[in-house]
Amino acid sequence: MDNFSALIEGFSTVLHPMYLLYALFGVFIGTAVGVLPGIGPAMTIALLLPLTYSLDPTAAIIVFAGIYYGGMYGGSTTSILLNTPGESASIVTAIEGNKMARAGRGAAALATAAIGSFVAGSIATVALTFLAPVVAGWAVQLGEPDYFALMVVAFVTVGALLGSSVPRGLASLSLGLFLGLIGTDTLTGQQRFTFGVPNLADGIDVVVVAVGLFAVGEAVYVGSRMRHGPVRIIPVEKGWRTWMKRDDWRRSWKPWLRGAAIGFPVGTIPAGGADVATFLSYAAERRLAGPRRKQFGKGAIEGVAGPEAANNAAASGVLVPLLTLGLPTTATAAIIIVAFQSYGIQPGPMLLQNESSLVWALIASLYVGNLMLVVLNLPLVGMWVKVLRIPRHYLYAGILLFGALGSYALNFAPVDVLLLVLIGLIGFFMRRYGYPVAPLVVGMILGPMAEDRLRRSLAISQGDLSYLVTSPFAATAYAAIIVLLAVGIWLKRRERAEEA
Repeated sequence: MDNFSALIEGFSTVLHPMYLLYALFGVFIGTAVGVLPGIGPAMTIALLLPLTYSLDPTAAIIVFAGIYYGGMYGGSTTSILLNTPGESASIVTAIEGNKMARAGRGAAALATAAIGSFVAGSIATVALTFLAPVVAGWAVQLGEPDYFALMVVAFVTVGALLGSSVPRGLASLSLGLFLGLIGTDTLTGQQRFTFGVPNLADGIDVVVVAVGLFAVGEAVYVGSRMRHGPVRIIPVEKGWRTWMKRDDWRRSWKPWLRGAAIGFPVGTIPAGGADVATFLSYAAERRLAGPRRKQFGKGAIEGVAGPEAANNAAASGVLVPLLTLGLPTTATAAIIIVAFQSYGIQPGPMLLQNESSLVWALIASLYVGNLMLVVLNLPLVGMWVKVLRIPRHYLYAGILLFGALGSYALNFAPVDVLLLVLIGLIGFFMRRYGYPVAPLVVGMILGPMAEDRLRRSLAISQGDLSYLVTSPFAATAYAAIIVLLAVGIWLKRRERAEEA
């Protein structure tokens, strides 16, 4: 009952006209960036971080949550009409959605994606409401070795399962851990890896790294691969109220529910995220299709409804370890943690106690944002199609300008802009040669925290390393690493087979 009353208070905060405008702004911007190819929610949040410091924490987090959810919605539009996913979790949607669009059923594909996202997102947000307090209460009882084990799980799974290659993922993670060590050691007061540069004594600002990797790196990479000439967009038939026929509703509602059931638990697992959830949902719908299995690969509506539902359900699932354990399992979650930290707030077991009003306002904003997104995605789809026609050179030039201004505004130091350019080039080459950028950010954020937990554990045990693995939870966590790696490798092989 306490949680229910706290949620009611969260709604009373979000339904304030000013916060409603912030939520609307967030979902509007999120949908727009989800629609545009190559611009994801991680890049947008990173870009807006320096510009939102004037807002109070609740307003900023509501905006970022709206961008996060809106990006998940908007990615389906590009996948269906352009066969170019706006973000990675919409790759599976393009398989069937674009085929439906080419067959003149693009409107039905867009409608089942939007409604399925709303249904699954609402179900997953209810699950988040009840699960987050339980996980937070359990996490309070964990000791220092247990938290270190959790972070090792995050390191190994994120590094090994994100990207096409395990060695490349681990190399990206190692670079992030190195960047996290730059600065002054809090225990000894000695400077580490600063190379005699005074500006590095306080470390590299995570915001500079986030903007450099996700905004500058992505803009330069996409700009280097831009196609010349007009973009061919499949037209959408008018009259959105008649987009889905009775048979479409009958074939979609079960995939919506199954997608929610698959997406939320997968999202709560470290390195699960929406990408894995959408693939599992697509595979499940294909197996359960029966006589309609032959339609898969030719425009089956179940192949759009299920993965899009799983996509949005996983987005809520990702917030469970983020809010209760302080563990980011996706690139966007890592940037949201940076947003919390920029206001002096550390996500973790005590967040629900120390910042109860902020957390429940965030959860309430997800309910409100879901409703807003249905309104934005169905009647206004024609406007989103026009957004796809924005000249790319103007778009990415603006991204680079805002990224430079935002980084300079952090400390008004030219060295931050130089670091931004350097990290942006690193991000470009990482994308160019297939190195995932998410493990780098996760490593930089969790690296100093893991070092702190390790030092505390060794101080308690007086240097006894066996203390790190004797806890039942820690031993289970290390065993789970082996299981997660085995399952992840198997899923990747299945995914390659499905794509082939």
